[in-house]
Amino acid sequence: MDAKQLKTIARNKKAYHDYFVDAYLEAGIELAGTEVKSLRAGGVNLKDSWCDIKDGEIFIKSMHISPYEKGNIFNKDPLRPRKLLLHRREITKLAALVATKGITIIPLSLYFKGSRVKAQVGICRGKKLYDKRDDLAKKAAARDIERGMKERGRE
Repeated sequence: MDAKQLKTIARNKKAYHDYFVDAYLEAGIELAGTEVKSLRAGGVNLKDSWCDIKDGEIFIKSMHISPYEKGNIFNKDPLRPRKLLLHRREITKLAALVATKGITIIPLSLYFKGSRVKAQVGICRGKKLYDKRDDLAKKAAARDIERGMKERGRE
């Protein structure tokens, strides 16, 4: 990674709230030129996006890339499905996992690796409401402990 710098474009924070992430995978993504320019400007939303496997190919659905303002006729539909670039064996392995009950593939982040756009996808299981409440309670407790440590340090 020395020669190629990683620059994060967007993160899907909601995914960590709604899902348990079991594994991570890096994938290339097929984009048009105006979409890459829009990504450089930060015009992307991953919030409700998810991945679908169809005919041996994997696509990101409902990822919103804003139209590039100087792109005129070359702009694509902001919500069009975008193909992920993975090896065939990885896609078949993912298809077998998705067939299992409760497993979903969610895009977690987009980033530049050198000049290329990469997507980090997670193999996820959905959280129940009590799991979400548990996580919120743990975060609140950690915040309270930090606050207490700061107060104690000032005295």
